[in-house]
Formats: sequence, structure tokens, C-alpha cells
Amino acid sequence: GETMCALAQQNDKVCAITAAMPGGTGLLHFQEQFPKRLFDVGIAEEHAVSMAGGLAKQGMIPVVALYSTFLQRAYDMILQDITMLNLHVVLAVDRAGLVGEDGETHHGIFDIGFLRQAPGMQILCPASTAELRGMLNWAINQQCGPVAIRYPRGGNSKYIASRWTGPDDLLQCHRRGSDVTLVTYGTLINNVLEAAAVLSEDGIEATVLRLLSVSDIPVKQLAKELAVDSPVIILEEISSQSGIYDSLAYALQQHHKPCQVYGKNLGNSYVTHGDMRSLYQHYKLDAEGICDYVQEVVRGEN
Repeated sequence: GETMCALAQQNDKVCAITAAMPGGTGLLHFQEQFPKRLFDVGIAEEHAVSMAGGLAKQGMIPVVALYSTFLQRAYDMILQDITMLNLHVVLAVDRAGLVGEDGETHHGIFDIGFLRQAPGMQILCPASTAELRGMLNWAINQQCGPVAIRYPRGGNSKYIASRWTGPDDLLQCHRRGSDVTLVTYGTLINNVLEAAAVLSEDGIEATVLRLLSVSDIPVKQLAKELAVDSPVIILEEISSQSGIYDSLAYALQQHHKPCQVYGKNLGNSYVTHGDMRSLYQHYKLDAEGICDYVQEVVRGEN
């Protein structure tokens, strides 16, 4: 919300659209400062996205702020009203991943799957508010086509504070080790880095790689960063049918990288209600669960 206000002050073409959730998406201050540039369409996500396409065709730069779970309703509009026309629309995908006690219907665990299906859609995954600001600035001022920025509820990383430097910054290495490579994105990096530290105490050294985009995955660069002759584990806070595991494993094989690729995610079922800590533990995506899985994989490889 603060970044949107700053960008709107700089550019009078910037506007925001939401669907009965200006408070939940952080747009109340924007609504106060720019009442004629905030469009609340009510509980009509389909119309929000279609309207954004119309505004973009007329030269505006619309930012559509919706919860991930509600963006699902606008799948057809994303395809035919945005990406088919390659329009400059920014989707601010709030509540991506687990959302805790908002309940079973609110978990954003399918968006990567349907957004990756849309040709031309750039999908960015910040792990901190600093990165979110940088990505939103780039998406509005430098991008010329559709872009989705997915971020979790209240999501800030304990370990990531750097500002995003631009579309060439799509992969970061946070730790190097020779026994296993852990690949993740978004704020799940918190649990992965904690797991890597514990694994190190047990004699397993992990390379930890973080993707900042799940659409333009830099496979060649990623392949160069992998621990040599060691397994690769892709960790995702997403439904198993909506993640990047299958496509990334296939891409690595196409680049003739001799490694076994494993995936760990939320599984192929609806996520139950619960607080974040309990949910991470239940789906074994907390640091302890990740450690157990990595140890199992490494023992199996050896």
C-alpha cells in the first residue's frame, strides 16, 4: 500500500483495483489519497481483471490486488482479457501459500499452476517487503506486459532483506554445500535455511538456492549452481499439482544434469484449517520436517 501511494504520486496512470478488500490488501491509504484511482468492484474478481484489461488498453497501469484464492475465479479473464492481448496489467497476488487461521478456503495453493499456464505471464516471488517494493516498482515502471507478484500473508523473511535488482536477478544462492541442493522460493526460504543449519550440525552440507521467478526459471544458471553429483530437492508451499517440480525436474534432465530430483510440497489435497506453525508441522514443511526428508533422501542416495 505504501509503495502504491508513492508510485501513484510519480505517475498519474497508476491505478488500483480490488474486489471488496481494500483493507485486506493494504489499499486504504491509497483509497484516501487517490479516491478516483481506486476501483472497488465488490465481490466480482472476474470483473476486476477484465476491467484492468480495459484500463490498460486505454493507457492506464492497473494493479489488481486480490487474494490468491479469489484470483482463481478470474482464470478465464487472465487468459483472454490480459495475456492473450499482452496487456500491461499487474496482479498483486496476496495471501499466496498458507494463510493460517483464515481457514481451508483461503489457502493460496493453486495460483502458480494456473498462472504458469498463461502465455507471457511473468510470475515473481518476493521473500521480503524490500523485494516486494522493488518488484512492484519494476512491474509498473519497466515491464510492458502482464506480471503477477505473489506474496504471503504478512510475509517477511527473517533472512532476506535485499532489494530486488531487476529481471536479471532471478536466482540467488544463500548457502553452499556438497551433499544436497535445496531449491525453494518465497518466504519458505526461512524454514529451508533453518533446516540447512541443523543439517550442517549433523554432517550434511546443503547448497540452498532461491528462485525469484517461477515463470522465467534460469535453468542453465541453476544447473551450474547445483552441488555436484548430489540430489536436488525442490521445496514448495503449494499443491503438488500446481508447483514447478515436474517442469523443473524435466528441464534439468534436458540440460543433461546428472542428478536425482525430488520434490516436497503440500501434497495433492485441500489444506486444513490451523495456525501457520501447526500447518508447517502437519505438512512437514517446517525446519524439522525438511531435515527429516533431506536425511531420508541423502541416506537413500548413499
